[in-house]
Amino acid sequence: MPNIKSAIKRVRTNETKNAQNAHVRSTMRSSVRKADAAVLNNEENANDTLKAAIKQVEKAASKGLIHKNTAARKKSRLMKKQA
Repeated sequence: MPNIKSAIKRVRTNETKNAQNAHVRSTMRSSVRKADAAVLNNEENANDTLKAAIKQVEKAASKGLIHKNTAARKKSRLMKKQA
């Protein structure tokens, strides 16, 4: 545990940001999995879940949680499965 006041604050902010980043990343992964399942099962709401998944992937990329090329690859694979 740090002794310096600013270092203590930095630890606190890092924990908060880490939790937020984990939440966004987890939400993205879940939505991608749901979209995969919806497309494979030919569900009626496949388009909606696909749009939601793409939105989550773009959100994660914009926050720097995943690389922009990784986001593009994920979106491309989702769109290929839909077609």
